[in-house]
Amino acid sequence: MDALRFSFRERTLELNRMDIPAISEPNEILIKVAYAGICGTDLHILAGEFPCRQVSDITLGHEISGVIVEVGTDVINYEEGDKVTVDPNSGCKRCSFCHAGKPHFCKVGCTTNTIGIYRDGGWAQYVICPEEQVYKISTTTTLEQAVLAEPLSCLAHGWDIISPVTIGDKILLLGAGIVGILWACALHLQGHKNVTVSEPNTARLDMLRKLNTGYALVTPDQLTKSQEASSKYVFDVVIDCSGFTPAIEQGISLLNSGGKLCIFGVAPPTNKISISPYEIFYKELQIRGVNINPFTFTKALGMIEALGNRYLNYNMLGIKTFPLNQYQEAIDMLKKGAISKAIFKM
Repeated sequence: MDALRFSFRERTLELNRMDIPAISEPNEILIKVAYAGICGTDLHILAGEFPCRQVSDITLGHEISGVIVEVGTDVINYEEGDKVTVDPNSGCKRCSFCHAGKPHFCKVGCTTNTIGIYRDGGWAQYVICPEEQVYKISTTTTLEQAVLAEPLSCLAHGWDIISPVTIGDKILLLGAGIVGILWACALHLQGHKNVTVSEPNTARLDMLRKLNTGYALVTPDQLTKSQEASSKYVFDVVIDCSGFTPAIEQGISLLNSGGKLCIFGVAPPTNKISISPYEIFYKELQIRGVNINPFTFTKALGMIEALGNRYLNYNMLGIKTFPLNQYQEAIDMLKKGAISKAIFKM
């Protein structure tokens, strides 16, 4: 099979020919990959800014949809031919965090065992996954849509954390990459109309216009001018999807009293933001981080069905598909912001 292999030591990504992986554990499932996304986290890994398996080369790709071709002897819920998607994260099920229902904090599982980050992932024609991390998709969900389940499951976790968000609240989204666009879709689906999206890349704003949400689409400079023109230009909820520290600091300055800041985008670990403790006290601000997707994958699948073709259309979302051998073009276009997301189509 073809597989994109990444060497952390050499910082190289190469397309290799490999044997199709064989099931070695009774609970494992062999999946023929249909679609595999390139996530912003993958770009951080390629740049050496995010941890991954370092002792040997690895096949990246933690956003996966495909079709089951073989199951282990202990697998009871799946069979050959099932269309599925994959939750790449799993806790150890033995530590205090896992026992408390917080597997995303597990120091053994999620931080050392993630599919596509520590275990071979979906940037290949086949991938091995444990049964517990595989999810059937509904008959109304396509494999093209199902590959978005992982980012939507993280969004669902974020939604749980910042809820309630009342209809009528003024909401600011920072960043209009695919994550910001998916947040815009989810907010629009749930009836939120008073939403502003800030993004420096006007091409990305043009992509978002295709969804016809009616949201205010501005650049950070325009956002600053609006703030200067009106001292009342504030927001009740700010959701950062950029991971860009100056954007986060701008968002903090625009929070209303009692406002919520959601840190959803992944910034490099060494980055810092500056904020006044007095402002947190005086405004009673809430600052919430969102770390992956504990127990929200089923919610994501329900969200995909609810969003449907109205929102999850690749052309409207600015998503472009590539064969594996065009990986460099896919990465370059994604870095330039010419597309919102690149997805490998096998």
